[in-house]
Amino acid sequence: MSKKATLTSKAYLLPFVLVTSLFFLWGFARAILDVLNKHFQNVLDISITQSSLIQVSTYLGYFIMAIPAGWFINRQGYRRGVVFGLLLFGIGAFMFIPGALAGSFYGYLVALFVIGCGLVFLETSANPYVTELGDPQTSTARLNFSQSFNGLGSMTATLAIGQFLFSGDADSDDIVKPYIILGFLVLLIAVVFSRVDLPEIKHKETEEDRMQDTRIMKLFRHHPMFVFGLFSLLAYEVAEISINSYFINFVTGQGWMADDTASLVLTCALGFFMIGRFIGAWIMRRVKAETMLLICGIGTVTCMGLVLLNLGRLSMMALICNYFFEAIMFPTIFSLALRGLGNLTKSASSLLMMTPIGGCGFLLMGIVHDATNLVTPFIIPFVCFFVVLIYASELTRNGKQLVLTL
Repeated sequence: MSKKATLTSKAYLLPFVLVTSLFFLWGFARAILDVLNKHFQNVLDISITQSSLIQVSTYLGYFIMAIPAGWFINRQGYRRGVVFGLLLFGIGAFMFIPGALAGSFYGYLVALFVIGCGLVFLETSANPYVTELGDPQTSTARLNFSQSFNGLGSMTATLAIGQFLFSGDADSDDIVKPYIILGFLVLLIAVVFSRVDLPEIKHKETEEDRMQDTRIMKLFRHHPMFVFGLFSLLAYEVAEISINSYFINFVTGQGWMADDTASLVLTCALGFFMIGRFIGAWIMRRVKAETMLLICGIGTVTCMGLVLLNLGRLSMMALICNYFFEAIMFPTIFSLALRGLGNLTKSASSLLMMTPIGGCGFLLMGIVHDATNLVTPFIIPFVCFFVVLIYASELTRNGKQLVLTL
């Protein structure tokens, strides 16, 4: 346990700052979906199940392109992976223009699929890269700190885009304007990253590297806790994305508030999320990462239990508090799953970045809602958070600890 370990070193400070800026970008892009979902329900008169295709289209891009992204980054490096992802992101954003001209909901879905393909390149590059930009002891705290800006991007999206679209006179074509601005911004950032030097992190060759199996086979055969982490991350993604996407539908359906107010409340909830990550990064300087994950797992399961009990405003408060407890889960599971994988890190990251396909879990929530009521769909995130709780418990029991001290 070192008292001198810091989040990153001077040598890695500039790459750390630049890559951390990307976390804001994809947080913004993913949070727009939660507003877009209700917006299209309003202006196109479609059901929750139909509007869930927004999430399905975007996160299908993650699932299909995650392994190709890992293959590309293994051969071309982190910097080119980032630039290629930004280019795909920009193309997808500008595809909203022909989508609006065609007046087709499915045209927008194609654009979102392309954006999802770009985002998976960004996340497959940036998440593992941040864990390696400094002392291994602080990898989880470092990723939690960077992921905090993901929460800031999410807050900005729900506040700005939510108020823009729910102003009272918005139509389906209005969503094109923010995506055009976003497209130009993304391409500008791509130019910046094409000009900077991001040092590649080299690992020593091990006996495992000389085995004949493919990287993915090595991961599944020789790293069972990585596999458990992979499925835990998938469970988390199902829970987190489904709750975000269902939030406005739930609180407005309960008659608690109107759409514009709901988007503001969601922004506040995402504020708790961002604060949770900053606090989590600070606490994990001295508290074991798996201990934090265990505590937060208990918190999320408890919150979802209170929501399922349908206790009125108490359930709403539990839903908002859940954002605080779930905040550290993605970066913590991600970094613990990558721990000690060496030259398998990039391939492992590509597999972990298939997990946002869990966003399609919102489709299941929509189906359950249409067949039952507003509250019952929360059984899905309840079960998923319970999986994360079991993973944290298993890490603790097996002594798979990561002690972080600054």
